[in-house]
Amino acid sequence: MTRQSRWFRVQSIGTILRPGTGETARDEFFDPWQESILEIDERWEDGLIGIEQFSHLVVVFYLDRAQRRRTAGEPRQAEDASGLVPVGFFSTRTPKRPNPIGLSYPRLLRREGSRLIVTGIDAWDGTPIVDIKGYYPRDEMRPDAEIPDWLALLWTRHDEERGSGG
Repeated sequence: MTRQSRWFRVQSIGTILRPGTGETARDEFFDPWQESILEIDERWEDGLIGIEQFSHLVVVFYLDRAQRRRTAGEPRQAEDASGLVPVGFFSTRTPKRPNPIGLSYPRLLRREGSRLIVTGIDAWDGTPIVDIKGYYPRDEMRPDAEIPDWLALLWTRHDEERGSGG
């Protein structure tokens, strides 16, 4: 039995501000560790009380400029990197998804009223925020989690390219 598709309405609770990235091309790398601002609508400001006690957040955002995927398409190498096994898009972090929702776990540097200053978020300037939660290591961290070999190889390549060495 196939279930009918359901549609949902969500609202933006704020906007991600990344100074200097407004003209970043969709496929161009930009530094996720750049200091950014989560500007929360004032009507939600009281909902932020206590958030500054967390070191990290869970941020759900809408990839408003990403092309929505309409079919699964053919499996392909993640990031078109050579030498990797082809995988389906659900195995990757491509922004081209049936529902272009992004997740990030940035470090919270400080709170200034309805603004949260963070580092480590991978979103364009002006991206709408759908939700914010405090990061609960006991609930979010999975020490028994495993990743495929192709992803470990891809991460090693990224570290080498960026000179971080891991």
